[in-house]
Amino acid sequence: MRLPLVLLWLGAAAACGPGRGFTHRHGPRRMTPLVFNQHEPNISENSKSASGPPEGRITREDEKFKDLVPNYNPDIEFKDDEGTGADRLMTQRCKEKLNTLAISVMNQWPGVRLRVIEGWDEENSAHLENSLHYEGRAVDITTSDRDRSKYGMLARLAVEADFDWVFYESRSYIHCSVKTESSVGTGAGCFPSGSVVHTEEGPRDIATLKKGDRVLGADDDGKMVYSEVLTFIDREPNATRQFVEVTAENGVSITTTPSHLLLLAAADGWRESFATNIEAGDVLLTRGQGSVMRPSRVVKTRLVSKRGVYAPLTRTGTIIVDDALASCYALVRSHALAHAAMAPLRWMAGWTSNEVSRGVHWYANALYNVGDYVLPASYKYR
Repeated sequence: MRLPLVLLWLGAAAACGPGRGFTHRHGPRRMTPLVFNQHEPNISENSKSASGPPEGRITREDEKFKDLVPNYNPDIEFKDDEGTGADRLMTQRCKEKLNTLAISVMNQWPGVRLRVIEGWDEENSAHLENSLHYEGRAVDITTSDRDRSKYGMLARLAVEADFDWVFYESRSYIHCSVKTESSVGTGAGCFPSGSVVHTEEGPRDIATLKKGDRVLGADDDGKMVYSEVLTFIDREPNATRQFVEVTAENGVSITTTPSHLLLLAAADGWRESFATNIEAGDVLLTRGQGSVMRPSRVVKTRLVSKRGVYAPLTRTGTIIVDDALASCYALVRSHALAHAAMAPLRWMAGWTSNEVSRGVHWYANALYNVGDYVLPASYKYR
């Protein structure tokens, strides 16, 4: 079963190729525009199954302000009435959904771009008391040509881009919002600042890694080897996320996002598991002597909140973090499948500059979105 899935997934990604032209492959399914005053899903915006309850306004003086990221996507117009750049600021999850929607808009209407008329609101005057605009979790959008006949389809495209709540609120715009980062474990699966990796020069904080460094991982036979860092699947130094801390009886403790794949000891080498599914009694593979991994039973897990998210991609697709073996991948419950699907990204990494941007890598983001359509539910993180 795995080979056809790999080919289908890779084919969907390769057919689009690098660049701004990526869009979801929906097949023959027809998309129905939303009608005025319709919202998807058909529940309150603040329901847990939609965007969730508000958590409080964010000002420039707040610690949480560092969690907002600017969106400089050239395929999106930002109105910026205030002249402060506030409309460009949003949570990482909101940014990812908005960038996906921007691509869909260009594919739906060539020559037309997505337009944001309201993003994060720092003036505390234009919206209701508990508006998600005050948290950078909501955007009001139009098309760049301001053709109102397009807005119903624009709302549908926003639903397809996986915004958590979409509302055809006004004849003049569409309102979209997202869940908090911590409630969904967004991103491509990462490790926090302070996590330790091993380079040929010695141990390093994962936050200091850069493209071209060689870090300790494992080959297909489970032997420890140094492997080149090709790029980052996700990198956001200022983000705060919820992580799972997994501790083994030998004292090794690894911290990663709930959707990240850890590689556990098994009779035939290793097996993969989402971090959130690991339980006491499972067996971590930890750094041993020479090239041999050392198994150690998990004694406890707990949720923690930490700053910084880093997901380096190595040539082997594995990495040893805090002395425990992990996959470089997340969201898909198969290390082998994810490694095969990421092969084009590993190849492309050799042709790109050494500068690594923030946020989820565009290829990984596209691939995960395609995976939503072609992978069975049992392979996906939920």
